[in-house]
Amino acid sequence: MNGVERGLRRLALSDERTVQSVLAEPDPSRRELDPKGQALVRLGALLSIGAATVSLRYTVELAFAAGATEGEIFDVLLVIGPAVGHARLVAAAPRLALALGYDVDDAED
Repeated sequence: MNGVERGLRRLALSDERTVQSVLAEPDPSRRELDPKGQALVRLGALLSIGAATVSLRYTVELAFAAGATEGEIFDVLLVIGPAVGHARLVAAAPRLALALGYDVDDAED
């Protein structure tokens, strides 16, 4: 059994030590994704669950610090769109805009 299978099995079985290890955010250097990829994936997850703007802002800052561009951050929203659907996509857009420092409610298109 490889490490991925072992990890998935332990999580699926709700192994307390494994779950706590994941939730405690262990050393990012032990991840396959680089810090930018980690931040972008986290942003996608937060957008998909309707997280608060403050959580998005923090994660956007992490992504910028890891070298992500504004375009890559916007792409995260575009990529999750088909998976989350119309309502969630439209609801997430203004929160992501605020996290990026834009107030789309005041903008004219």
